[in-house]
Amino acid sequence: MAANEKLREKISHLPHKPGIYKFFDDEGIIYVGKAIDIRKRVSSYFNRSAQHNKKTLKLISRIKDIEFTIVDTEADAFLLENNLIKQYQPKYNILLKDGKTYPYICIVNERFPRVISTRNKINDGSRYFGPYPSGTTMHIVLDLIRTLYPLRTCTYNLSPENIAAGKFKVCLEYHIGNCKGPCEDLIDETTYNQYISQIRNILSGNLSIAKTYFKERMAEAAADYQYEQAHRYKQKLDLLEDYQAKSTVVSNTLSNIDVFSITSNEKCAFVNYLKVMNGSIIQTQSLELHKKLDESDEELLATVIVQLRHEFESTSREIITNIELTLPLDNITITQPQIGDKRKLLNLSLKNAMYLRKEREGRQEQNKGLSEQREVRVLETLKKDLRLTELPRQIECFDNSNFQGDNPVASMVCFKNGKPSKKDYRHFHIKSVVGPNDFESMYEIVTRRYKRLIEENQPLPQLIIIDGGKGQLSFAVKALKDLDLWGKIAIVGIAKRLEEIFYPGDKLPLYIDKKSESLKLIQRLRNEAHRFAITFHRSRRDAGTLKTELTEVKGIGPTTADALLQKYRSVKKLKELSLAELTVEVGQRKAQILFDYFHGSGETASS
Repeated sequence: MAANEKLREKISHLPHKPGIYKFFDDEGIIYVGKAIDIRKRVSSYFNRSAQHNKKTLKLISRIKDIEFTIVDTEADAFLLENNLIKQYQPKYNILLKDGKTYPYICIVNERFPRVISTRNKINDGSRYFGPYPSGTTMHIVLDLIRTLYPLRTCTYNLSPENIAAGKFKVCLEYHIGNCKGPCEDLIDETTYNQYISQIRNILSGNLSIAKTYFKERMAEAAADYQYEQAHRYKQKLDLLEDYQAKSTVVSNTLSNIDVFSITSNEKCAFVNYLKVMNGSIIQTQSLELHKKLDESDEELLATVIVQLRHEFESTSREIITNIELTLPLDNITITQPQIGDKRKLLNLSLKNAMYLRKEREGRQEQNKGLSEQREVRVLETLKKDLRLTELPRQIECFDNSNFQGDNPVASMVCFKNGKPSKKDYRHFHIKSVVGPNDFESMYEIVTRRYKRLIEENQPLPQLIIIDGGKGQLSFAVKALKDLDLWGKIAIVGIAKRLEEIFYPGDKLPLYIDKKSESLKLIQRLRNEAHRFAITFHRSRRDAGTLKTELTEVKGIGPTTADALLQKYRSVKKLKELSLAELTVEVGQRKAQILFDYFHGSGETASS
């Protein structure tokens, strides 16, 4: 049973149930999808009347097997799909992972906890906050916390027994006021944990508890005439106020909201995420997604929402987006606000997404511009090195190929603005030359090429390169003279041995610096012309003259012709075989047929 028939047989037995399906090729999982009706969804890929894009058709062509998993609800399918994509990272699914790890702030699970930065989440009971979009953003928050609270930075095991035994001594951090000295029991655990509790609230976006704490301490210090201490609390309170002012968006009434916006072009989508707590943006992320199967914005955003909410440990029950979206998740409200503070918040998110898009597209245009500048620079260098009168924006390179005189062919490749223009490549069957005569062959193909361009009123190149030495170059020059093109197109030859550049009529070759960009361009043209000629010659040799001639002989099929072609390569060698030698190769009957065909002899195997 053929592979497609096996797949269709398997599809016919898929259930009409919600779940996920997995497509496999020879190497493993290449796509994971979800469906309300598994059979109906999978069948749609193989429906001949369906109009799939090229990427989807490529996916379908690679499918060798299908597996599925039934779940209870569409929501379960949605979440399972997300988990499997993260686990297997299939080639044709959109992936948010780009090999980059984002920073977190971690409250370490230990006595007198440290607050540190990390890029690795470990399931050890520690509390992680983030991820932050960059190390700079994370350090701003971490520096704020360390300025507000005197926390330890040492890695000592501050167990009650170790502290009681006096195993540790305070360090410089204690003496400069950055630590309260828990290693010598100079701060009690309850007070220290009050700091940690307030830090958790700050990192969760709730600054009110910490602000209240510093206000109360400031008032108490002022009441006791401890004005310097009151001033220090005032400074901490100002830091919190400043931090909140920078992150407050539109209204203090907004709390625990996730904001997602998306914009896209043909190849990519750009998503921004804002996590809002108590009117403040406490986390933000912008992503660029490369489309795999021409996915819609709805499909892309649904995938991003699930993954980012998991990554940021979001518990928000309200999601704001800029497109209509349905997520099969319980107790989640999705809205597209048109007015008010929520709309302002959505506009801010969309502005970030649009900025990322503009920046990426601008960078692509810039890279394109730089590429064009480099192309012009290389062509200017080539013009200078070869002493040309005009910039060689169109260059054509010729090469011959034959095998022991059989199947002579040639090729011409064309580069425009320093890049291959494959639609302008040409193959040539040598028509007027008998035997392996590269000089006459070069004359023929150059004549045919430019005679046709003249007849069709097509633009001529500014430079012709001949893959060969003085001999082939001189015959190419003769062709240009006969076409009245001599002096109108620059022409040079390149010899392989020492990469010598020959000019017509000049006995001494030109040597260009081996590191020169212009020589590298010439070598690229030469190598491409050689590759193109060899490929054509091989295909013609393997499926050409001998096979065609032999298969015209009654009683000789393509299998026999192919076998003889592989071993003897040429008609000439095959004709030189005796009847006995042919009999060893193809048997008595076919040997007699071939021998009679080649020699017209009355000789027989028995004679």
